[in-house]
Amino acid sequence: MKTFVHIITGLGAAMLFLVLLSCSKADQPNIDNGPDKEQEQPKVEDPMLNQIKITISGKTLPIKIENNAATKALVNILRSSSITFTASDYGGFEKVGNLGRSLPSSNSQITAQPGDVILYSGNSIVLFYGSNSWSYTRIGRMQYSSLDELKSFLKAGGGDVSVTLSL
Repeated sequence: MKTFVHIITGLGAAMLFLVLLSCSKADQPNIDNGPDKEQEQPKVEDPMLNQIKITISGKTLPIKIENNAATKALVNILRSSSITFTASDYGGFEKVGNLGRSLPSSNSQITAQPGDVILYSGNSIVLFYGSNSWSYTRIGRMQYSSLDELKSFLKAGGGDVSVTLSL
């Protein structure tokens, strides 16, 4: 019986030894030994990367932008120069204008609300003063105080306006 116990104990010890040898560094617990020189440093956010400006008739509002391919492309263009286009009333709830260039789109079904800035068909910007459900790419949202202020800013229902987007 003693020999049997020694064999079992010996086998158990051998198996434990093999298991410990087979553990890789990735399987071992992560022990924090202080700051790592290769650790990524915190990034300072550039305020221009999350906001652009919209100007109509000499008045300007900030647009808090989304983080998507369309806004990244737009900000990249705006770093070189502002974009000016004409926007027209459409449907009694929005102003629409052609950018004269295409941006990458990632359309999804959304209900746009007053203040939303939307990319439509990859090359048009829609400025909402009402709401509408459709498949759009959201660019961002104009920062305004009241719906009356927004409608006045966009000259809602008042015909064509010249719109400038800038950083």
